[in-house]
Amino acid sequence: MFRKERTIHAVLLILEKMGGKCDFHKIFKILYFADQKSLVEYAQPITGDAYVAMKNGPVPSAIYDQFKELRKTASKEAPFEVHNYTVVAKQKPDLDELAQTDIECLTASIEENKYLSFGELSEKSHGYAWQNAQGAESIMSFIDIAKEANASVEMLEYIELNLDNRNFSLPCE
Repeated sequence: MFRKERTIHAVLLILEKMGGKCDFHKIFKILYFADQKSLVEYAQPITGDAYVAMKNGPVPSAIYDQFKELRKTASKEAPFEVHNYTVVAKQKPDLDELAQTDIECLTASIEENKYLSFGELSEKSHGYAWQNAQGAESIMSFIDIAKEANASVEMLEYIELNLDNRNFSLPCE
């Protein structure tokens, strides 16, 4: 289940930590690795967004669609604006929309990935989950994303149960 408000404030937190603006690719990879960390440590993703295996690595589907829409049609109500492939914050993140664990995972991912180049982020994100997706532009499995980060068998079972209970989609394994 995609958590729209949580995802918006996660993106706003990333933008704030990146100086107010950032490109799509870096935002997507920071979100991916934060979601991965959250899955392994807390058995649930932050965003709930479906990651699509694309040429340059995982892309969160719903937020990508929102960015593309904002690129075409600016919105006064939108929390950010999009210029080509750059997202600019129009407001501060509301940290009440994020759990403390979300903030921890996002902050860790930002620190680990903010200085990596486009190529380094692409290479880093082409792991087991991306490779295991069924063809180009296929939905990546949350279980595979957790396996990629060496989640234990017990944690993988708990993640699957937790995702089922929260009505997150579990793409084919």
